[in-house]
Amino acid sequence: MALQRCFARRDRLLQSRDFVKVFNDTQCKSSDSYWTILATANHRQYPRLGLAITKKKVRKASDRNRLKRIVRESFRHHKDTLEGLDIVVLCQQRAVTKTDVNKAVTNDKLFDSLHNHWLKLAHRCKR
Repeated sequence: MALQRCFARRDRLLQSRDFVKVFNDTQCKSSDSYWTILATANHRQYPRLGLAITKKKVRKASDRNRLKRIVRESFRHHKDTLEGLDIVVLCQQRAVTKTDVNKAVTNDKLFDSLHNHWLKLAHRCKR
């Protein structure tokens, strides 16, 4: 049977109390110049993802949507290693800041950064 790598409803943090739990009871944290990722145990067999990519940090809706798509896609590919965690991803201003003349941070850099965060969380947050 093939691995199911969809981003189903059960894989999302949907209620504000779930977000508050992660913010208040953070057990693992990983951050760099692009992302801050908070995690806590959820006592389930699967991880759940919440996104806190706000208009205050990222003004353009197209940029916010791009970042959210990147996080969801990366999470889908790594969720097997993150079981039992509730995760909230926050972006840093630098994730959308132009680095050179009219060149935004590439998707590959953002994916690589997230890949490293998932590995750190999987290692640090083992039950």
